[in-house]
Amino acid sequence: MQNRTLNAARRAIPWCFLAIILVAGCAAGDPQFTSKTPAGFWVGVWHGIISCVTLILGIWNHGVKVYEVDNTGGWYDFGFLIGVTMLWGHRSVTRSRKRKLSDAEWQEISRKVEAKFKRKIQQWAEAEPDEDWNVVEQKAEEKLKRKIREWADQP
Repeated sequence: MQNRTLNAARRAIPWCFLAIILVAGCAAGDPQFTSKTPAGFWVGVWHGIISCVTLILGIWNHGVKVYEVDNTGGWYDFGFLIGVTMLWGHRSVTRSRKRKLSDAEWQEISRKVEAKFKRKIQQWAEAEPDEDWNVVEQKAEEKLKRKIREWADQP
């Protein structure tokens, strides 16, 4: 299993480099944009999407900028923001929510907790016998089950 993962990683490395080179070719700071022909909304979206790559490349190459200076203003900014959100913001939307336990899983958990609880209470009851023990045991079990379910159902 580990060998397959290593082979898959080795095959993916050249593709990652190719993707980085292709994306870097579209980095902000392109001389095609001037004050007469500024970058617009769609270019802003693209620059937002590739902002992570251009940030990394900009560390070593001072000619690569994350943000196009010659732009249309608000529309470019709005497109850039959408692009960045497309890159980073989707994680909060697609993140899976806490999985609810099925009734079968609850029964299994309940059975295990109940068995352990009964063993502990039995030890305590044998150490200090009491005539109302059955009522106390039943109420304690019910409350424990209710509290465990409330705890598990919290978000």
